[in-house]
Amino acid sequence: MVKHSLRVLFVCLGNIIRSPLAARLFEREVKQRGLDGKYEADAAGTADYHVGQEPDPRMLRTAARRGFNYTHRGRQIEPNDLDEFDLIIPMDLENKADVEALVRKADQQAKIHLLREFDPDAQGAVAVPDPWYGGPSGFEDVYDIIERSVRSLLDTLESGDAA
Repeated sequence: MVKHSLRVLFVCLGNIIRSPLAARLFEREVKQRGLDGKYEADAAGTADYHVGQEPDPRMLRTAARRGFNYTHRGRQIEPNDLDEFDLIIPMDLENKADVEALVRKADQQAKIHLLREFDPDAQGAVAVPDPWYGGPSGFEDVYDIIERSVRSLLDTLESGDAA
């Protein structure tokens, strides 16, 4: 019997800033550790504002300054995503509540974890802030939060302490 890849869905509001970055950084970390095929990642938004759009140019510039280039097309989360993915990782409490509104089975609820649950520097913070209305420093901060959180998430998965 072939075991499927563990599938992780990162979720934010519009699916053009936080969740696509998280998915692509998670994939990069998986590849760097030689774990290709063991994990898959995708991203979705709780709202339909940016379906089909590319990532926010401000985050693309922030990532490029750090030597990381990525692509994505915005999509909205669908109820069947809660069955298709093994872990659902919202960026903040509002995103989490929107995802939980789609839950129809107990096993779906158990899949939902905030990204900052895995952030070793969270110091009690639960949300990856949305940098939409802020300046460049907000994008830098969010990049740092997401990068260290997805590394820690993968550490946790590899240690067998989650999912």
